Amino acid sequence: MDKLSKVPLYLQLMENLIKQIDEQTYQEHEKLPSERELCAMYNLSRITVRQALQELEREGYIYKLHGKGTFVSASTFNQHLVKLYSFTEEMRKLGKTPSTRVLSFKEIAVEDRLAEKMNVQPLDEVYQVVRLRLADDEALMYETSYLPKKIFPYLTKEQLMRAPMYDVFSRDYQVVVTRALEKFSATSLRETEAEYLEVTAQQPAMLIRRFAYHNEQLIEYTVSVARGDKFDYTVELT
Repeated sequence: MDKLSKVPLYLQLMENLIKQIDEQTYQEHEKLPSERELCAMYNLSRITVRQALQELEREGYIYKLHGKGTFVSASTFNQHLVKLYSFTEEMRKLGKTPSTRVLSFKEIAVEDRLAEKMNVQPLDEVYQVVRLRLADDEALMYETSYLPKKIFPYLTKEQLMRAPMYDVFSRDYQVVVTRALEKFSATSLRETEAEYLEVTAQQPAMLIRRFAYHNEQLIEYTVSVARGDKFDYTVELT
């Protein structure tokens, strides 16, 4: 681990473990080292290791069995959904007043895994934006977005506090979302997410990964956690 790098340590650990999974150093359903063992192996804090494992579980690389440990996941299948939409537009259609709170705004360097997802180079800088999405002042979604700095070089937290993200893209950068890919899976709420969503931890939730593009250029990668008791999704097949 490079503790002088701008890449957060938990992302560096994720990259290392994913590489070992991809190379089948750890094979499907094989047990991974414990948190304590990983702390010793990589000279990292328990909090850092736990965050990396939580993200790996959410990304679908690993799964946990109570009292037995953490294991490598088998391959999964993706269900494609159609129709471009935004949270703001959908809430307005339902007659609700949408709002957004920007909880965190950081510039970070990306590791290989995130760089590949975003089609940028490792160590490129991106904005990491954590937002809470509300309707009629009720918290519904906890979102973490990654936005390439090279596309939005002067983006600020204040801009995102004043207007919807896509409006900022269009108005200030002449960049619009022309298509998006979303991947849906089940998850459970972590303590921080549950606190902001004002529910108890470990409740079922929907995990949504959005890849938004301007023509062929990826301009946004967002991981959203939606309250399971507030959302359902319908897919129309024709």
